[in-house]
Amino acid sequence: VQLQASGGGLVQAGGSLRLSCEASGMLFRYAAMAWYRQAPGKQRELVAAIPSGGSANYADSVKGRFTISRDNAKNMVHLQMNSLKPEDTAVYYCNRGSYYSGSYHSSNYWGQGTLVTVSS
Repeated sequence: VQLQASGGGLVQAGGSLRLSCEASGMLFRYAAMAWYRQAPGKQRELVAAIPSGGSANYADSVKGRFTISRDNAKNMVHLQMNSLKPEDTAVYYCNRGSYYSGSYHSSNYWGQGTLVTVSS
């Protein structure tokens, strides 16, 4: 399994970025996928997750601003980030995991991370 994330960069507060993660080496259409982020000095946290079928779920801090989507034909998962805030600054990672009891559970399959910096 390989996950290749891209799309990070520097943006001003209020701006937008779109992250992409290309997956290979797995049956993507059956996989639950997610985006996590890790800010300096903080633990990695779940930002958004999407099952193979069904509705996505989001961290409270990004609800209404971020949208996760998947393109099964291209084996890609995206994270559209709007109304960005300085506190969204972090390295963002994509992950392949699973849903259990309605919650997303990460696996050891991580992308390399892409840095998002939001300036005030």
